[in-house]
Amino acid sequence: MEKYISINDLEEAAASILPKAARDYYKSGATDEYTLQENKRAFQRLRIRPKCFVGLTDCNLHTTVLGNEVSMPVGISPTAMQRMAHPDGEIANVKAAEKEGVIFTLSTIATSSIEEVAEAAPKAIKWFQLYIYNDREVTRNLVLRAERAGFKAIALTVDTPLFGLRRADVRNKFTLPPHLRLANFEGHLSTKIHTSGEGSGLNTYVNNLFDKSLTWDEIRWLKSFTKLPIIAKGILRGDEAVKAVEAGCDAILVSNHGARQLDGVPATIEVLPEIVQAVKNYDVEVYLDGGVTTGTDVYKALTLGAKAVFVGRPALWGLAIGGQAGVQRMLNIFRTELEYTFQIAGTPSVADITKDMVVHESIYSKL
Repeated sequence: MEKYISINDLEEAAASILPKAARDYYKSGATDEYTLQENKRAFQRLRIRPKCFVGLTDCNLHTTVLGNEVSMPVGISPTAMQRMAHPDGEIANVKAAEKEGVIFTLSTIATSSIEEVAEAAPKAIKWFQLYIYNDREVTRNLVLRAERAGFKAIALTVDTPLFGLRRADVRNKFTLPPHLRLANFEGHLSTKIHTSGEGSGLNTYVNNLFDKSLTWDEIRWLKSFTKLPIIAKGILRGDEAVKAVEAGCDAILVSNHGARQLDGVPATIEVLPEIVQAVKNYDVEVYLDGGVTTGTDVYKALTLGAKAVFVGRPALWGLAIGGQAGVQRMLNIFRTELEYTFQIAGTPSVADITKDMVVHESIYSKL
């Protein structure tokens, strides 16, 4: 694993070994993939303003997220069907998260079940990503299973009345390989994704399954039967963040679904300050995912108000090349780069980050 020294190294290695349909599924974005590229480019337009001679001999990356201590403000986002990347799939991923002391988020449409993941890494801080199905009993059972299994939060995806148009999946007629199943379900809910119809098997799967009529009242419904905190995942507007919080959400995950839903929406780092400002008077935490590939990206997001940053694709690249060891390598790349950034920028700890540490490149174009 030592030969991989950047997330790009992991991605290139994973791309060379993953089957085409799985690789394209993991990598692709919606339609022209403009936002997919912008998620990364927007980070590049931000400039770090380091402080010098601050007497810093070390740095501390530890912080808390929803009251749970983590070793660094980097967690693992939910990504679906991870056994396409490695036979151990989500099990390897959560074991890596447990070993490294970071949060792991399990997808509803995972190839390892809630119970399997809980048993594999009982000490890991685990969140469960939730889609709301038309059959509310299906949804309710998922939440209660996660709660019984010791998961610490529900990350409710709010940007998915249906899955976005991903041309690579349509061209490939993407389906889940027949030896795999969606492990959180039985019957057709676990195997329907083996059929592609006219295009993507994923879009075929969600057709008539996801509830398109959702409103913020669903938060109250969820809170009527679970005590787990609810994170609204997929917010891109300040006013929507306020609606989520006022409906009862405990945190906001600024996300554009890895640019896989609607092309042309802003990069997540661009809208982060607006959302942080919108909920500043509420007792909620704000997180971010999308386009994060370096420790400096993480630092920039923390400076603009994120409490923690989550990564999805990087975990898949690590998983593909080395299972648990590959995911741990990915996390350690972020850890090393973040430690270097903290020390060279003159920042002793997460609590010492201030807004003046990052500015947009346009500030310098005016000089």
